[in-house]
Amino acid sequence: MTEPTPVPDAAGGGSRTATVPPDPVLPAPASKQASNGHRQNGAPRTEASTEPGANTHVNGAPVAAQTAVTRADVRSGDDVEAGIVALWRSYGQSRDQSQRDRLVLHYAPLVKYVAGRVGTGLPAHVDVADLIQSGIFGLVDAIEKFEPERGLKFETYAMQRIRGAILDDLRSQDWVPRSVRSRARDVERALERLGAKLQRTPTDRELAAELKIGLAELRELYGQLQLTSVVALDELIAPNKGGSSLAESLPDDAAEDPVASLVDQDSRR
Repeated sequence: MTEPTPVPDAAGGGSRTATVPPDPVLPAPASKQASNGHRQNGAPRTEASTEPGANTHVNGAPVAAQTAVTRADVRSGDDVEAGIVALWRSYGQSRDQSQRDRLVLHYAPLVKYVAGRVGTGLPAHVDVADLIQSGIFGLVDAIEKFEPERGLKFETYAMQRIRGAILDDLRSQDWVPRSVRSRARDVERALERLGAKLQRTPTDRELAAELKIGLAELRELYGQLQLTSVVALDELIAPNKGGSSLAESLPDDAAEDPVASLVDQDSRR
């Protein structure tokens, strides 16, 4: 403890008490100076301290805790993936029904996803829950028939089987009214006639005049025809009429372009 020491007053009279300063503080290590150097003009330090064992924070959460959570998530995902691979291997050898059911539970979200996509635009009386039920049968069939040694990704294979099962169930119910099928053929024939006559795609007004209906009725007809989007195109236009079906008239994006082939051959000469 320091003792007060009397010193002469600056005015020359009396004295005042001064305190002997304590021992000078040694400079902090380089790491502390670097971390403290970021506090200027009273502003809080924004970078994390580099001291060993410091409780550093990023976005309000300790860095160590965030790193631990991230590593735990990675380990958890790896464990799940490894477990599914082992389950597939075991099921392929034993064909045990309980193991198949575990695979069904794991891939069940695929059914909900596909059913939601197929159900878009369907009539209101078609329940998505019924589509999901049909899709489950497709998923079970996909699991039982999947061959991992072929190198295919199961999710891609299963989604095709699920969609096929849902569409098969819809077709078996014949939910598309005959009147809608008939109107679809009428619209297609009118489009073909006008296209050949005008050498372009007809407008809605021209199509309505060809069908002898009003624009409002044509738009209502469009809404009804949208409900047939999940039905095969060949089913909308009877193939026994002698002409090509609507599906056969669509362009094949995978087909080779003859013009591009000729240009490529000329450029190589």
